[in-house]
Amino acid sequence: MSKTQQPTPAGNEPAPHELDPERIIDVQFERACAHLTDIDPGLIQVLRRPRRTLTVNVPIERDDGSLANFVGYRVLHNRLLGPGKGGIRYHPRVSLPEVGALAALMTWKCALVRVPFGGAKGGVTCDPKHLSERELRHITRRFISELGDNIGPYTDIPAPDLYTSSQTMAWILDTFDAMHPGKNNLPVVTGKPLELGGSEGRDEATGRGCVYSAERLVSLGAVPGLSELDGASVVIQGYGEVGRVAAQLLHELGARIIAVSDSRGAVLDPEGLDLSALARHKAATGSVLGFDESRSITAAELLALECDLLIPAALGGQIHSGNAGQVKARLIVEGANRPITPEADDILTDKGILVLPDILANAGGVTVSYYEWVQNIEHHTWPLEEINSKLRVRMNDATDRVAARWRQFTPPADETAPDSQRRDLRTAALVESLERLAHVLKQRGIWP
Repeated sequence: MSKTQQPTPAGNEPAPHELDPERIIDVQFERACAHLTDIDPGLIQVLRRPRRTLTVNVPIERDDGSLANFVGYRVLHNRLLGPGKGGIRYHPRVSLPEVGALAALMTWKCALVRVPFGGAKGGVTCDPKHLSERELRHITRRFISELGDNIGPYTDIPAPDLYTSSQTMAWILDTFDAMHPGKNNLPVVTGKPLELGGSEGRDEATGRGCVYSAERLVSLGAVPGLSELDGASVVIQGYGEVGRVAAQLLHELGARIIAVSDSRGAVLDPEGLDLSALARHKAATGSVLGFDESRSITAAELLALECDLLIPAALGGQIHSGNAGQVKARLIVEGANRPITPEADDILTDKGILVLPDILANAGGVTVSYYEWVQNIEHHTWPLEEINSKLRVRMNDATDRVAARWRQFTPPADETAPDSQRRDLRTAALVESLERLAHVLKQRGIWP
């Protein structure tokens, strides 16, 4: 996801290990594997470990003439279904464990929505807020040159993510094209500017996919007390590109966006925020904070608001054991990656709150990235209406399969007996993904 916002930590802080990205992925993976008893355990474990992990130094000359070295990572988790696919993020907290965890999520996400990609992820540990555009361009070009042939149109395809953009992707394309002259290099990266082969609808795809998936789940009668999104109350944490697009589309469906937040604060209007006026205020001030037609609330208060839909669209680990008990939403739609810890999942499940998991809810981005890749290969473009129609069909299909799998989960014969098998939508989505990947791996076999 590009241009997402970093929220202020909310509620009581969890134990540090609870937010460990590798631990979170391991717990989610193990919960899904508990349902895959008919598959060879060794084959399942092949799906957990990354295929390739790269760490590179990224030295640049800064604007003042001094030298600075940054560290970059690229993890290719899996290529069973096709080339690796995953964003590149620039953030001070980028680390190899985080990048590895996100690469695994991408593998499962691609398998779930049935696009022919494997999972990958990358990033550079830096603070874009304290770097000029020239310095960011130098970081990007040096990072891509260090990755060399480890990325490519049929090998590993980057995309925008946290604090990277279509401009970053343009620099990547130009750098890779200079290194590989005479070839069609447009498909090496997605999320590009339209003039350089980008796709209509790519910028809005993640937020749009969130809305399509939520709308479909509600229409299936899966959310108690919620039969449609018209009139639904919505709270959005992280009013960047994903949150903003989701808010607008939900508003068009008749929902009331009652509260939103960004990195500087949160605002509330129980009657529904005026999104047009809010957009003008944010463009003028750089934040939603101080919007005249609302009152300011804390990040903790935002997550605890009573609402029909809560969309965490910021960073990971925002809903945890310290604040999950205060959440009062009917449905949580994960616009961000890993916004909810396993401990929080358990608390929310016990409260009867459904969570539409990240590997389904925010899969719109990688789906339209796939469409961009196909258009680049074919030297062709599709109109926006066709792209959005294709996206809706694919998101509806994935949501239907996850909901059907979820409903197939049977409770233990003795309701008082301890039960290690989780039966939430996240586990259902992971089971759907891992079962497909295990089947493909068995068909292909282990080389040599």
